[in-house]
Amino acid sequence: MVEERGLPLAFVLTPGQASDCPQFQAVLNRIRVPGPAGRPRTRPGAVAADKAYSSKANRAYLRRRRITAVIPEKTDQQANRKNKGSAGGRPVSFDPALYKQRNTVERCFQKIKTWRGLATRYDKSPQSYEAGLHLRAAIMWLKTLTPTT
Repeated sequence: MVEERGLPLAFVLTPGQASDCPQFQAVLNRIRVPGPAGRPRTRPGAVAADKAYSSKANRAYLRRRRITAVIPEKTDQQANRKNKGSAGGRPVSFDPALYKQRNTVERCFQKIKTWRGLATRYDKSPQSYEAGLHLRAAIMWLKTLTPTT
């Protein structure tokens, strides 16, 4: 999970062959953004994701939490809905202007992978690799606090 400036908010480490879609809710549940006062914020206003995350379960989860889903509908899901006619329901809402900001996730991955050890996965244990991810994320956040001249 990445915030709008391209800084990481949460990681969930999975095996390389595993699909990302089942981890969607786990990643969103890890978000904790502290504010100036009170408990940390855990619900973003909108979530932009690619077509791989387009599923009924993910959309229902976002609706339950009152989060705007900016996820394009898969072509096969769209065709299935249209084949059902009026019983297929309404098309999913989609904001193309908000979706353009999804590339911040890809840019964040690029910044993380500037560390060669993370890009080539030199660490064999998941714990040490995840520690490297958190260290890199902390450095990225610290760079936003220091003024550049």
